[in-house]
Amino acid sequence: MFEHLVERVGDAVGAWLYVIAGALCFGEAAILVGLVLPGETALLVAGVFAQHGTLNLWVMIVVAVVAAVGGDSVGYEFGRHFGPRVRRSRLGTWVGEHRWAMVDGFLLRHGGKAVLLGRLTALFRALVPSMAGMSGMRYRTFLVWNAAGGLIWAPGCVLLGYAFSKSLDTVGKALTWAPLAVLAVVVLGYVLLHLRKRRRERAEAQAFARESAEQQS
Repeated sequence: MFEHLVERVGDAVGAWLYVIAGALCFGEAAILVGLVLPGETALLVAGVFAQHGTLNLWVMIVVAVVAAVGGDSVGYEFGRHFGPRVRRSRLGTWVGEHRWAMVDGFLLRHGGKAVLLGRLTALFRALVPSMAGMSGMRYRTFLVWNAAGGLIWAPGCVLLGYAFSKSLDTVGKALTWAPLAVLAVVVLGYVLLHLRKRRRERAEAQAFARESAEQQS
């Protein structure tokens, strides 16, 4: 059922899945989409479609890396130019001062490495690029850590979705063939028991024949 659903969606959407997954990944930090829908979710789903042949795995990985690095770079520039204003806006209030403070502290503790480490959680992944721009971090420093994180995180998410889908297919095949395997074991067990019974009956018949022969002699 899952496989048929993926195939139907893939047939309906087709190559637009590259655009959708890439856009969600790009928008995660660029326009703070990650506060609502983590980009990793889109890449995991893209990996599932790649495993089913709707998307090319390597093309999707390239799209994911470019979108991740590009989106964070836009987020950096957004934070550098508009960050303080956004933080005081209604959107900034919705994000919450405690979250802004958490990311502030994270940047102070880790510096440029925060851009790489921040990819491990959705909140930091969405806010760290903008906060890095607001903090005045040099773009060259930001770009190095951003590229490193994108090259690790984006392919990892796509490949994880791919592996997950493949494991589901394996389980599905196992469940498909499991009844036949059980039936084969039952039949084999019955045959072995029948042969054992026949051997016992034959041995008892031979013993009875010997006893009869001894009595007659």
